[in-house]
Amino acid sequence: MAKRDRVMKKLIPQFGEARLQSRGDAFTTLARSIVGQQISVKAAQSVWDRFVAAVLAGSGGPSTHLAPTAVLALDTPTLRGAGLSARKAEYLTDLARHFDAGQVHVAQWQEMDDEAIIEELVDIRGIGRWTAEMFLIFHLMRPNVMPLDDVGLIKGISLSYFSGEPVSRAEAREVGEAWAPYRSVATWYLWRSLDPLPVDY
Repeated sequence: MAKRDRVMKKLIPQFGEARLQSRGDAFTTLARSIVGQQISVKAAQSVWDRFVAAVLAGSGGPSTHLAPTAVLALDTPTLRGAGLSARKAEYLTDLARHFDAGQVHVAQWQEMDDEAIIEELVDIRGIGRWTAEMFLIFHLMRPNVMPLDDVGLIKGISLSYFSGEPVSRAEAREVGEAWAPYRSVATWYLWRSLDPLPVDY
């Protein structure tokens, strides 16, 4: 990729030591992404901590594992009491229902292609294409995802390839052609070029 792309040739040595790392299980990762939508990182962490405490208290056991069945056991007032909006409470319940009913094929994901997984995930309320793509990059560590709806990616392409001029999705896609089959990796380096802190999900 660095051979074919002058920008990547400069960026990769700057951040060469840092790496993406997957954390937690699929259900927890997606639940976290729903909790964090449209609120600050600090607020999201506070709501997340209260939500986890409510789930674990409701499950009655010493487990620290966030189980879909334990989320389904909570009523809406309890979820709202953890600081969740009515809509996010609905989304988390729908997520838990999908996992509990086996409507997402977690065990098969390694064999499935990116688009098939995105299709399963966007069927869950509160998960759009962007969230599904972030999940592919950060949780499943898929190397060739190009999240064209990501503001940071578009901004990074604009600054690094077009001297700050506005960039269309078609232009961004074209730039990304040179990155295949490592579009996720290039996206991550562009994020780092905008913000020295590692992107975390």
